[in-house]
Amino acid sequence: MIKTDRRVRLCAALLAVNILFIWGNSLLPGEVSGAISHWVRNVLAFLLPGGTDSPDTGHGLVRKLAHFTEFACLGALFTWLLSMYRKAAIWALPLGAFVASVDETIQRFVPGRGPSVIDVLIDTAGVLLGIGVLLLGYTVRKSQKSKKEDPMK
Repeated sequence: MIKTDRRVRLCAALLAVNILFIWGNSLLPGEVSGAISHWVRNVLAFLLPGGTDSPDTGHGLVRKLAHFTEFACLGALFTWLLSMYRKAAIWALPLGAFVASVDETIQRFVPGRGPSVIDVLIDTAGVLLGIGVLLLGYTVRKSQKSKKEDPMK
């Protein structure tokens, strides 16, 4: 990928915002975090009627999907930044796992929260998905670009 200062700054800014969002949510007390999850669940129940018969109060699927999604974004952003420096995208995985470990460590010191190895695994799986989606996008884009340059391919 072509490295430009503008792209690097944009990616670094998005990466910083993503990490601050993740760690900022971990600093919220359990009661506040649970209320936010419950609100998100209610919004989803409104938008997706019929699939809300679960007694989940926001501490289950919604929370795990949120972890997975925010870390998928993190994986994509780490991969994008590393690719601009021509570094191996595989480094995005340990970097993402590190952020996930810090995230769970933060929760150890927040009232009503606690660390979870399962959450670290879910977060790391999200990072892996983000890496995969971005690398797949690069591959498709490169393939399409080469077909335009050489119509005989």
